[in-house]
Order: sequence, then C-alpha cells, then structure tokens
Amino acid sequence: MLFSLALMLLCAIVLSGVMQKMKLPGLVGMILTGVILGPYALDIIAPEILNISADLREIALIVILTRAGLALDIEDLKRVGRPAMLMCFVPATFEIAATTIFAPMFFSITHLEAAIMGTVLGAVSPAIIVPKMLKLMESGYGKKKSIPQLVLAGASVDDIYVIVLFTSFLGMHGGSNFSFENLVKIPIAIIVGLFFGIIVGLFLAWLFKKIHMRDTVKILIILCMAFLFVTLEAAIKQYIPISGLLAVMALGGTVLKQYDILAKRLSDKFSKIWVAAEILLFVLIGATVDISYAAKAGIAAVILIFVALLIRVCGVFVCLIKTKLTIKERVFCSIAYLPKATVQAAIGGIPLVAGVAAGNTILTVAVLAVLITAPLGAIGIDVTYKKLLQSNKDDIME
Repeated sequence: MLFSLALMLLCAIVLSGVMQKMKLPGLVGMILTGVILGPYALDIIAPEILNISADLREIALIVILTRAGLALDIEDLKRVGRPAMLMCFVPATFEIAATTIFAPMFFSITHLEAAIMGTVLGAVSPAIIVPKMLKLMESGYGKKKSIPQLVLAGASVDDIYVIVLFTSFLGMHGGSNFSFENLVKIPIAIIVGLFFGIIVGLFLAWLFKKIHMRDTVKILIILCMAFLFVTLEAAIKQYIPISGLLAVMALGGTVLKQYDILAKRLSDKFSKIWVAAEILLFVLIGATVDISYAAKAGIAAVILIFVALLIRVCGVFVCLIKTKLTIKERVFCSIAYLPKATVQAAIGGIPLVAGVAAGNTILTVAVLAVLITAPLGAIGIDVTYKKLLQSNKDDIME
C-alpha cells in the first residue's frame, strides 16, 4: 500500500509537471497517472487503496468545497441571484434531454435507457471546476460581475439534481413509475443542507472567537463537521433529504461572514492541504477509467457527447439571458461548465450492475465523456479566462 501511494504521488507530480510544461493543466497528468497505474492498465495500485477509493475521493472533494466555502462571500452570491439558481439545473436538463433524444439514433437503446445515460453524463465536476474558480477569485478575474461565484455555486448544486433524476429513471427501468416526490426532495435537500451548514457555521465562528486554539485544531474541527454532514446525508436520506456537500460550503461561507480574518487564514491552510488531496482525487478518478471501454465506443459516442455538450452550452446561455454579462463572459461560463469526472466515475457503472440492457454502452460513453471533457474543460478555462474575463487591473485602469 505504501509503495502504491509513493508511486501514485511521484508519478502524478512528474506527469503534472510535464503537462504544465506543455501548457496543459496539471490535473490531466494526474488523471493519466491513474489510468496508467490503475486496474485496467498496469494494475499497480494496491487493492486496499482501490477499496477505499470512493471514500478518499469524497474526502478530497470535501477539502476543496470547504475551501470554496471559506472564500465564497454571500454578498457576491446575492449579486448573482437568479442566474446562479438556473445554472443549478437548466444546463443539465438541456444535456439530459439532448441525450434522451439523440442517443437512440446512435445506439440500439430505448429512450428510457437514453435518459439514464443522460443523467450519467449530465453532471459537471465540482472537483475540476471549484479549484479553477477559486484561482480566478484569488486573481481577480471576473470579480466585478461575480462570474467565478456564479459558476462555482451552480456546479456545486447541479450534482444533486442530476443524481435524483438518475435514481428516478433507474427506478422506472426497474418497474416503478417516475417519482415526482423525488423531484420535490431537491429543493428540500438544498434548504436543509444550507440550514445545517449555517447553524454549525454560526456555532463554530462563536466558538473560535471565545476559545483560543491553534488554526490547525480549527481546521480539524471544521473537517470533522464536514465529514459528519456527509455521513448524516447517508444516514437520514430516507427520512429527510439533505445535501451534505452543500452544508459543507454553507459552513465555510458562514464562518467567512462571521469571522472573515480567520476564514482567510484557514482558506490559505486548506489550499496547502489541497495540494495532496488534489493528487489523490484525480489519480483515483483516472484509476476508475477503463480504456478498453473507450476504445469500443467508436465515433458515434464521440459525436453524441459533443452534440449533448453543444445543447448544454445553449442551456448556459438561456440561464444568462437578461444579465449584464458580455458575450465573451457568457462563452467563458459555457466553457467552465463542460468538464465531467466525479459523478461519472461514481455512477457510470451502476446501470450495468443494475441489469440495464444498455449498461455497457452507458458506461462506455461515461468513460469517454470523462476522457474528453475533463481535459477539454480544464484546458478551456486555463486558456480563455484572461481573454474572456475582465480583471481587477482592467477596472483600475478604467
């Protein structure tokens, strides 16, 4: 196990550096490391690590979402308003609808199976988008119109919407009817998650002001609460829907609102933790990718993915109607909403296990979507943000 960890970290660091030298995002090298060392290629990663891969990925995601919360000013979100709400579900809905319509034209599958495929493909990856948006917030690009906050908020919530739809469509395939009750759970999960996050955030801000302790201890306390949120989500979801990851972000945002000096210090420390967490997250995502499935997909799957992405971009533009964003800024939001990885790695194989006839096809397209959109979106953000977004320096010059 220790040998596997050492090899994963060293190879990821080397390949990440190579990619950066080639003007590509480092995470491409990390994902490539996972693909090469994973069970579908060299099979070097220890089974003990692969057995807890989902938990390790979730921990890494909690780290970056906590950091996002500590940097996400609630006033910025208020300024964004309606578009942020629409970005939570409209682009995903457009992509799911497009996949449902077009997938049967490319593959011998039913429209219900195509809808399941659409929900597998529909979620963007907060693991890729959140750190990119945090970088923009720190550098000042898009700050005047709160564009990074808009993308970050939407990307953090649309996973909830997509997974609920995925569960509903999968249930329909198993013989049950589509449950509108499940759709009602989406706003409830968001509200309950925000409530828990804000309440605990208020308590921790008060506690940290009253009792002197090292920042390292504060980070451990915040992480423990974040782990409890995610655990609580799994424990009570049958009774009360709650978004644990949204609660994590709400906790961080509340601490920032109540105790901004501390929040900035802790955010810096979380950024250092993220250096290691990022490597684990993307290497393990890469390890879930079976290249043999991608090889079987053929040109039809590639065309379907790009058609669905094009319709998704239309969904982003619909969300931004009647906003003050320029065409360039709207194009950037569309590019930032392309990358997929986290959700696809988590649920891509479930239809196959559940006995869906098109399960193999769904998994194949999901794998290919990760391989195409993760680097495409990450590279797109890195290459275009300086050209498409206004920086603080531009505001000063004006």
